[in-house]
This record gives sequence, C-alpha cells and structure tokens, in this order.
Amino acid sequence: MNDELVRLSSPTRRYGVQLSPTPRGARLARLLGTEQLRAWDLPPATIERAAHTLAELATNAVTHARLPDRDFRMDLHISPVTLRIEITDTCPDRLPAPQAASADAESGRGLILVEALADCWGVMERRPPRKTVWAEIDITCTPPDPRITGSRQSPSR
Repeated sequence: MNDELVRLSSPTRRYGVQLSPTPRGARLARLLGTEQLRAWDLPPATIERAAHTLAELATNAVTHARLPDRDFRMDLHISPVTLRIEITDTCPDRLPAPQAASADAESGRGLILVEALADCWGVMERRPPRKTVWAEIDITCTPPDPRITGSRQSPSR
C-alpha cells in the first residue's frame, strides 16, 4: 500500500453517491462513475483506468467490509491534474492490503490491480465507524494503452 497521502488542490468537480453494499451496488458504482467521467470529458484511457480501479475498490467494500444495513459511498473528485476515487465503508477494522494470490485462485488480486492502475492509493480513517480507501490517477499524463504500444510506461510522480 502506498502510505503517501496526496492532497488535491481545490477540486473543481465532485460527484458522490451512496450505494447498497451488494454486488449490484458495486456494479452500479462502476457504471455511475464511468458515466460521470465521460460527462466530464476525460480521455478514454483515463476513464478505462478509473473504471477498473473503481470496480476493484467498490467490490472490495461489498465483499470484505459489508455490514447489514450499512451502505458504502463512492466519491469522485477531479482537479486540473488529478482524479481521486474514494470508497467509504463502515468497517474500519478491516484495512485493505495487497496479498499474493495463488495462480489458480479466482480472486485476491484486486489491490494488485489498483496498485498497477492508480498512481497512488491508500486508506484514511474517518469518524468511526468509517474508513475511506482512495486512489488517484494523474489526468495530465495518462499512460498509453499497452494493447496499442506493447508496454506500459510509468508516469512520473
């Protein structure tokens, strides 16, 4: 996990929604988030990175931090240089950490994907009983699509 906390300098646009802690809620978070990013006219490569990141964070919230009758919240913040994705849940005692998954495992790679897609990510403790898992993507230099270029270039931080 990247412990470096990057503060956004005056977000210019925000979007947030509270969702049910179900697989349907996680799917809806990705769909609503992706549509909002399109409405903000972000580049397709940025939207793709953000959609996958958002899907993994939302899925983690509903899979590992689900409590009955407690929703999770998705927030998107965009500044001139950074897109910040936040997923807030009500299970602060279950902090996310990347884990090595076995080669035949069907799950367990979500945070590894987040590390690969986001420029940085981390966890913030909130007023109990909440925590926020966040990820940031630099929107000024989104790496080229590796399917087109053959390799992924790391953005400078």
